[in-house]
Amino acid sequence: MTMTNKVFIVEDEPDLRDTLEYNFENEGFQVESFANGESFIDFIEKKKPNLVVLDLMLPGLSGIDVCRELRSKDKYDDISVIMLTAKSEEIDRIVGFELGADDYVTKPFSVRELILRVKAVLKRGERKSDNMEVQRQFGELKIDVDSHEVFVNDEQVSLTALEFKLLRQLVDRRGRVQSRDQLLSDVWGYSSDVTTRTVDTHIKRLREKLGDMGKYVQTIRGVGYKFTRTPE
Repeated sequence: MTMTNKVFIVEDEPDLRDTLEYNFENEGFQVESFANGESFIDFIEKKKPNLVVLDLMLPGLSGIDVCRELRSKDKYDDISVIMLTAKSEEIDRIVGFELGADDYVTKPFSVRELILRVKAVLKRGERKSDNMEVQRQFGELKIDVDSHEVFVNDEQVSLTALEFKLLRQLVDRRGRVQSRDQLLSDVWGYSSDVTTRTVDTHIKRLREKLGDMGKYVQTIRGVGYKFTRTPE
């Protein structure tokens, strides 16, 4: 883990915020912490993190609102998001994933586990495939790997960062079936307690956004999903 990785913590509970800041600094991260979403949004206009640890239940601007704000602007698209949630917040957690959160950790949690998850997400973001073609086209579906842009019938499709990662993962292994566990490992970075329902939700939303081109993403019943070269 390099010293250049910046982690911002948005958590309104002072003791937890201080504990996280202390431990992340000990791991060599550059850390900034915020007690509310408003101060965080103001600050990132001047300095961007590589990743934000974001509490879902914040006073004022909620974690969902903050995540929505991040994913609504292209200049923040490369900021990874890990949400801190309570067990009772499953619906909000799913909404967070749909908005582009990369992962979540349920309270109470091990600080060590959170740090490992942060490292996994950052490592995933740093991985580059030198031999990947920059642009790919399947019928009227065009994918630009460098710019993270997707077009259907020459109209740009707005995908969250996580949806793009999921589509790229399917395309990179096109023609091969990928189980939900494989997708969790390769897209989220490891096998976690993300539910099957969450994976299915992402696939459903991806298909909806791709419209007629969603037919390239096929369900293999009882196994998983694959991106097919020849949709029916």
